[in-house]
Amino acid sequence: MRLCIYRLVLPELLPKLNNKTRTMLIIDGHNLLYSIHKVEEDSEVISDVGLSRIIDRYLKLTGQKGEIVFDGTGPRDKVIFDRMDAVEVLFAGMGTDADTVIEGKVKAHTAPKRLTIVSSDRRLRRAARARKATSVKSEDFWNSVQKQLSRKRPKREPAAKRHGLSESETKQWLELFGLEQ
Repeated sequence: MRLCIYRLVLPELLPKLNNKTRTMLIIDGHNLLYSIHKVEEDSEVISDVGLSRIIDRYLKLTGQKGEIVFDGTGPRDKVIFDRMDAVEVLFAGMGTDADTVIEGKVKAHTAPKRLTIVSSDRRLRRAARARKATSVKSEDFWNSVQKQLSRKRPKREPAAKRHGLSESETKQWLELFGLEQ
């Protein structure tokens, strides 16, 4: 069995959101793609690269880390995956499939209770339950991703607000209102 993997370096410092309970996501890539196309029939076709970008944004927002495992060998030019720093993209390669790779990862993981397996595949959901890992159906996960990414983010305050007025600005306002220092 030959495993062809394209790995990316995860950032050393992910946002520190409850480090003690942070879970690791392992996503069945093609299963999720299939679920997306089933749920959003009129949507544009999302590729493995497009899905990886979306998941990378989602993981950055939620402060999680994860892996997406796809069947096959993937695109020839994998440079695009270098720009994703919150997700590791893996391809199962020839002679095996993503389900087998994910199942092996679940069996080998030292803290399976911190794993969340994203797949609607019964085999993977059963493997996750056997190790007391969490499993989420692809459709449910996609709904969660869409909700998180569609939320409006609070706008950052201007730096001047945090640093206060400069001495000359303060003087101008005091003069305008006829006040003395």
